[in-house]
Amino acid sequence: MKSTLTASATLALALCASPAFAQADPAAPDDAGEGERIVVTALRTPVAADRVSATVTVLDAPAIVALQPIALTDALLRTPGISLSRNGGYGTATSLRIRGADAGQTVMVIDGMRLADPSSTAGGYAFSNLLLDDIDRIEILRGPQSILWGSDAIGGVVNVRTRRPTEPFEGSFALEAGTHDTVNARAGVGGTSEAIDWRLAASHFTTDGISARDNGTEADGYTRSGASGTVTVRVAPGVSLDLRGYWADAKNDFDATSGDSLAYGRTREWSGYAGLNFALLDERLHNRLAVLQTETDRANYDPARKVRQITFDAHGRVRRFEYQGTYTFSDTVQAVFGAEREEQRMTTASPANSTAPYVLTPYAVDTNSVYGQLRVTPVTGLTFDGGVRYDHQSRFGGNTVVSAGAVYTPNQGRTVVRASYDEGYKAPSLYQLFSDYGTAGLAPEKAKGWQAGAEQNFGEALRLSATWFQRDTDNLIDFAYCPTSGVQPAQCFIPGTTTTRFGYYANVRKAKARGLELAASGRLGILFANGNYSWIEAQDRTPGSASYGRQLQRVPRHLANAEAGIELPQGLRASAAARYAGDSYNAASGTAKLDGYWLFDLRAQWQVAKSLMVQGRVENLTDKHYETVSGYGTLGRTVYVGLRSQF
Repeated sequence: MKSTLTASATLALALCASPAFAQADPAAPDDAGEGERIVVTALRTPVAADRVSATVTVLDAPAIVALQPIALTDALLRTPGISLSRNGGYGTATSLRIRGADAGQTVMVIDGMRLADPSSTAGGYAFSNLLLDDIDRIEILRGPQSILWGSDAIGGVVNVRTRRPTEPFEGSFALEAGTHDTVNARAGVGGTSEAIDWRLAASHFTTDGISARDNGTEADGYTRSGASGTVTVRVAPGVSLDLRGYWADAKNDFDATSGDSLAYGRTREWSGYAGLNFALLDERLHNRLAVLQTETDRANYDPARKVRQITFDAHGRVRRFEYQGTYTFSDTVQAVFGAEREEQRMTTASPANSTAPYVLTPYAVDTNSVYGQLRVTPVTGLTFDGGVRYDHQSRFGGNTVVSAGAVYTPNQGRTVVRASYDEGYKAPSLYQLFSDYGTAGLAPEKAKGWQAGAEQNFGEALRLSATWFQRDTDNLIDFAYCPTSGVQPAQCFIPGTTTTRFGYYANVRKAKARGLELAASGRLGILFANGNYSWIEAQDRTPGSASYGRQLQRVPRHLANAEAGIELPQGLRASAAARYAGDSYNAASGTAKLDGYWLFDLRAQWQVAKSLMVQGRVENLTDKHYETVSGYGTLGRTVYVGLRSQF
């Protein structure tokens, strides 16, 4: 363990991590300070990075292109504090963890639309079907962030934006192919004028894949089509209308616990947004009225069944009504406030066999919220922020969270010191409340945390950062098992029936997480290097638990990324990259561990012409066998080549 820690830390410090730093906006003036060039929108209003007290990573379009990711998670994994487990290849069940937080404790936002599936077990977003598509900006806001984002924002917020047009008419496409008969195609067109901005994009991905089970022999394929669109109409001076949409349709094969099977799943997602923006009081008060809806349909099928091949059916819908105001008192004082209503709906059925009753039962829960945050810069370079949010849910009642922070830069963003105290919460999901294993009286999970860090920027030559964080979470919802013999307690009966069940959801756990995130990036002429290292101690702190003090399941204590390469003026960029994840426990109980592993990649891209780029990469160069979930396969050595154009 000590040797692993030493090697990882040495590598991170020696090589240094561009993903750990917000990328500069290429449209910003050359003499702008570092903080002025970076605008963070995950705070629901644009804020310069040197006025943000929380830790945030920003990846702009050039950084994303350089990483060459297929899925959004491929890019997220290269940033500090993030780990992932996946039950096979692309398209299978995927769990993302930020700083050791549970998989359902992250908020996912695309173009201002919050994505979630209330029919899933934890009620959050499943990252398995979100590929890169038309995304050209990624922001990861770390730590409890429920002040602005409400439920689920305990680990953090992932906020992405699709490409926006800059020319009267423009287009782009990307096409690549590779191992396992993989083909990935994306294209988009758009334009801008005085009256309207618009962009439409579509994508298609298909792969024969690998066996989902480690002991399987037949490949489990994955096919997914997606589309997105944005339209902004400037109705009058200070008044505009935003229309946005996102759609995806995916089919993935998966295996039974014993090995190969013909089973497959279908997932269809769509989100829509309509918002009216208008300014008042000499444009000091900016207002946004919006309605959003997200729907997810999931179904599993077993072709081996002779009758009724469907084995699982679920439909989730979230409808949100939002008002947000941003009032600028002066250049140094800004307030953000708003009110929201969220309506969650779920229908689900899991017929035990082809003749079992098949009834889709509806469930619902509503939440009304108000929030406010004030950001003040009393003197140049020093900013304070504080906020409060109140939510009232139709099941558990009221919940209040607060936050406060400060950030200081004495030299226009070249040196930044920041610290914050934040609270977060996660409401119990509809599945945890109302399924056959549900408990109607569940309370929300609650988290309190703080973080402190510093960044030092010496221009392109060297950038350094370090962040320490801590987070305590209680009321965690977990599955509690019923006695196997004797008199069964009341909670071991399905509510409203005399039918026993083998377990139920309950607020039974506590957890404590703390850690250190180090990152650096540097450039010397045509040479560049970057890297990051994260030490995460995320422990079970449930009183009386047999696993008290043990690292949480599938949370590696050590994570590291490194990359080094060359970038020539002729448009050629080539690099070698490495990623490390330490060992972890496979389950909350038991002693089985997942071994740590190193993965090595090669990447290259060549700007053949102004509007044409050739790219290629080799991932898992050494064909390393590893697992992120015990018994499930992972991709071995894969090779991809492709073209990218923007015109």
